[in-house]
Amino acid sequence: MEGAAGGSFSDDQFWEVCMELQRFQLVGANWELMVEAQGICVYRRLDEQTGLCEYKVYGVLDNCLPDVLADVYMDLDYRKQWDEYIEELYQLEYNGDTVVYWQVKYPFPMYNRDYVYIQQRRDLDLNGWKIHVILAQSTSVPQIAERSGVVRVNQYKQSLAIESDGKKGSKVFMYYFDNPGGLIPSWLINWVAKGSVPVFLNDMANACQRFLFPTCPRGEAAHTLLILHFIGN
Repeated sequence: MEGAAGGSFSDDQFWEVCMELQRFQLVGANWELMVEAQGICVYRRLDEQTGLCEYKVYGVLDNCLPDVLADVYMDLDYRKQWDEYIEELYQLEYNGDTVVYWQVKYPFPMYNRDYVYIQQRRDLDLNGWKIHVILAQSTSVPQIAERSGVVRVNQYKQSLAIESDGKKGSKVFMYYFDNPGGLIPSWLINWVAKGSVPVFLNDMANACQRFLFPTCPRGEAAHTLLILHFIGN
């Protein structure tokens, strides 16, 4: 799982993720079903190089329109309102790419983690059917140097494809790999990620509801995808 050296994502990369959504839950060889709950299925496959797992997630988020879900995912200012673990989050342009800096809070005495990654969104047309595809992958840029007391995450990749479920919800595919580094046993990271990845999607769905109806109370679900960052330094 290597980080991107820079440059835009290719057309083929966007269409590959789009077609993963069309092959709903046809994950291929070596993928193991880990979790199936609340309309979300999580599959994993071991990355032998790191000893960590990569994940594919398929699900349907009820009462969450695709356009809104994609907008919420891309809206960094809004994420600062609903993601309590953000220490710092911003984006800049570098060589024609949108580069995101994201620092995650850790409880004392552990070190915060930070990410630098390219992120791009395209809205594809598949036979008249609108598919939102968002790609993100770790990179490095000279404007964002590593900081003392913060662990830089150099292996991060996420892909997201969203389309209508034909009703009032969204049909979603997500790929995720994250190596938070530090002295965290790989088995522990894998165990936490098993349950936290689908909760991230549900939390984002809750954020969609608050995006449409700002006076609604915050949902009970926490962004437990980030629990793995609080396990070790």
